[in-house]
Amino acid sequence: MDTVGWWSLVRFAHVAGAALWVGGQLALSLVVLPLARHLLGPEAKDSFTAAAGRRFGMLTGAVFLPVQLATGWAMAWHRGVTWASLAEPGYGRTLAVKLVLFAVVMLAAAGHGIAHARHRTDLARALAVVSLVGSLGVVLLAAALPAT
Repeated sequence: MDTVGWWSLVRFAHVAGAALWVGGQLALSLVVLPLARHLLGPEAKDSFTAAAGRRFGMLTGAVFLPVQLATGWAMAWHRGVTWASLAEPGYGRTLAVKLVLFAVVMLAAAGHGIAHARHRTDLARALAVVSLVGSLGVVLLAAALPAT
C-alpha cells in the first residue's frame, strides 16, 4: 500500500471510530433508552439499560479509545504537530481545543459509569448529556481541521 493509501486508511479508522462513538451515544439516548423505558417494567428496564451501558463502555475502552488515540497520534505525527504548535493559531489551537474537549468527554463518560453504578441517577444523566454534547463538539472541531 502506498503512503497516500496508508494515511487514508488511518484517517478512515479515526473518523469511523468517532462516528461509531457519537452514533452509539445518540442511538442509546434517542432510541434504545426511550424504548426500554416505554416497553419494559422498572426492574427489566434497569437491568437492560445497565447491561447496554456496560457493553458500550467495554467497547469504548477496548476498541474505540485505543483506535482514536493511536490514529489521532499517528495523524498528528504525520502532520508534524509538536507541543509548541498546539499554541499556534489555526490548526494547532483547533487541535488543542479538540484534545481538551475529548479529555473532558472521556472523563464525563467515565464519571457517568461510576455515577450510574452508585445509583446517582441525576448525576449520571447530567454526565451523559455532557459527554454527548461534548462529543458533538469534538466532531465539529474535527471537521474544522484539514485532512492530514
